[in-house]
Amino acid sequence: MKVLLVEDNPGDVRLLEEFLLEVPSVEFVLQQVQQLDEALKSLEEENFDVILLDLLLPDSQGLETFIKIHTQSPTIPVIVLTGFNDETLAIHAMQQGAQDYLVKGQVNGDLLFRSMRYAIERQRTEEALRRSEERFRVALKNSPIFVFNQDKELRYTWVYNPIFGLTAEEILGKCDSEVIWGNDGERLKEIKLNVLATGIGIREEVPISTAQGTRYYDLTVEPLYNESHEIVGITCACIDINEHKLAEEKIRQQAALLDVTTDAIFVRDLENRILFWNKGAENLYGWLSQEACGEDASKFLYNETPSEEQTAFVSVTRKGKWQGEVTKLTKNNQEILVESRWTLVCDRNGKPNSILTVDTDISEKKLLESQLFRAQRLESIGTLASGIAHDLNNILTPILAVAQLLPLKYPDIYEQDMHLLEILEDSAKRGADLVKQVLSFARGVEGKRITLQLRHLIKEVITILKETFPKSLEVYTDIQQDLWMVSGDSTQLHQVLMNLCVNARDAMPNGGTLSISAENLFVDENYARMHLEAKTGPYTVITVSDTGVGISSEIIDRIFEPFFTTKEQGKGTGLGLSTVIGIVKSHGGFVNVYSEIGSGTSFKIYFPAVEEMETEVAPEVEVLTGNGELILVVDDEPSIQEITKASLEAYNYKIVTANDGVEAIALYAQYKDKIRVVLMDMMLPLLDGLTAIRTIQKINPHVKVIATSGLMSSNKLAAATGNGVQKFLPKPYTVKELLHALQTVLS
Repeated sequence: MKVLLVEDNPGDVRLLEEFLLEVPSVEFVLQQVQQLDEALKSLEEENFDVILLDLLLPDSQGLETFIKIHTQSPTIPVIVLTGFNDETLAIHAMQQGAQDYLVKGQVNGDLLFRSMRYAIERQRTEEALRRSEERFRVALKNSPIFVFNQDKELRYTWVYNPIFGLTAEEILGKCDSEVIWGNDGERLKEIKLNVLATGIGIREEVPISTAQGTRYYDLTVEPLYNESHEIVGITCACIDINEHKLAEEKIRQQAALLDVTTDAIFVRDLENRILFWNKGAENLYGWLSQEACGEDASKFLYNETPSEEQTAFVSVTRKGKWQGEVTKLTKNNQEILVESRWTLVCDRNGKPNSILTVDTDISEKKLLESQLFRAQRLESIGTLASGIAHDLNNILTPILAVAQLLPLKYPDIYEQDMHLLEILEDSAKRGADLVKQVLSFARGVEGKRITLQLRHLIKEVITILKETFPKSLEVYTDIQQDLWMVSGDSTQLHQVLMNLCVNARDAMPNGGTLSISAENLFVDENYARMHLEAKTGPYTVITVSDTGVGISSEIIDRIFEPFFTTKEQGKGTGLGLSTVIGIVKSHGGFVNVYSEIGSGTSFKIYFPAVEEMETEVAPEVEVLTGNGELILVVDDEPSIQEITKASLEAYNYKIVTANDGVEAIALYAQYKDKIRVVLMDMMLPLLDGLTAIRTIQKINPHVKVIATSGLMSSNKLAAATGNGVQKFLPKPYTVKELLHALQTVLS
């Protein structure tokens, strides 16, 4: 311990030195000076742990001696040495900052050491406190916190950092009502009086209105106690959080925008746990936000994690982004194709902490693309077939000519040879017929077009069918009375119907039902969106349906290709349906096919209607808007579900939707007193439409049901209508057809 002794009495110096030698385990370095100026010089040159100071020196007397020493070295503790008659002077020195005083003649080694140690520790404590207070003062000065005290009458008694646009002098002594406008002052008064009454602190966000406007603050109010632990007022801290509130509002607005979009937007951490799940994700995948958040995304979006997902994780962590197409599952276990875009999100330090994913449902887009690709493929095949047919005609023409010329040139040819020439001629003609069929597919057969009524054509075909088809086949017709006229070649259209009916017969080797119907249809924008080749306008639609073996999904896209056939060798050329599509397209129409293995197939042929009508067209039934009736729409196709919902809502109906029969039953049970009509697709996953209808009828025997289907066999139709279905609406349907059906059922 380094000690500066300021003492001019040699005897006192000697005595103090001996006292310090008595202290065990402590080494002292004692430097002694006799005058004040020597002491000040020593303090400039060296550092000391403690100063022992006699106030009566040759060059300085009294309290002034201490003041000069303390002013130069305020951080070094000073112990004043005084005589018996100078204790008053020592006390004045302590009031000025001295740490202790010792009376000469009453000092021993232990007392001297304890006094020095106490002085050092006290000095250090006071210095630490001073620095702490200074740091607190600086921190408080530079902080946005308004700190203040109020008495029990809620008058401001102390303020620091006022933030109401007022100075401390303008606030002190006033109440809240004098500086805060409107009802905000009353609300603050209520909060503070509650703290005074209960002694329990409160923290609350409050608006405060002043002359500068209204801002939001985070207010903390605590009771203020005196030494007797009595509440004498309150102490408060007030932080301006206006920018924070504005930021929160901006975030809420942005979150609302995220929920408006139809895209599925979600965020997951690097462990694949969902952190955020917007409304678009709820609508697309069926999982609510509270069900998805915190869960592993792979567990409910896939049965088995696809390779694309693993590739995406690697790419997004390395490059920061990834984009691709992925097949995912909905809550109802339905597969959908989405275009997925991933972006790596980093924290402020640039460290990756989550992945933002935006998924867009492209199932409908892919369906239209497949229709386009099929049309392009058929067009390409048609171009190729046209070239081949041209070459075949060049080959067959001389063969046929020679086969016909030889009998004329050699009239005496043997009968056996003549028969061979007849076979050659017949084969060449058959080949020429095949070429004509190929050409009809490739470029559409040109013929004489007249305005004709398809009803007559259908009746002619029905007559032929009943005379030539097996009796095990039942033939039904359903032709609208005021059927619109079409412009076409009757021979070619006759060929279309016969080809379809022959195919239907071959699909029912053990008998069945062949149905031919014709109706008018105005294709609107919704309908045209569902079918690439459809255009807005009037069409006459012929439907040829059978109850045969059906067509598998693997080959249905190829059935219109020339020479493609599923029949045994020698029983079909594969040109029947290619001829049908060629003729229909040449007439400006299009074809839709619906099929189910084991339940049959339905071909819908659409021909553009012309203005010339054979009979006067009945005036269109007025489409009435709804009166807010609640309709349950059940369909497993998201695009149809979405279009139907939007269309009906535009006509003042309210809609709830279900993806399958199980969900339909649950929703009906929930809204049974409000749902007026159930629009039920008959071919649904998990639970088919007919079973769902029967279950709903157990809940409400008087439920009104409109059944829909793209393919509906007569057996299923009979079963449906026999089970309380008021109306059947074949797919695809127009908005007007749907509205008319609802009006009929609701009336």
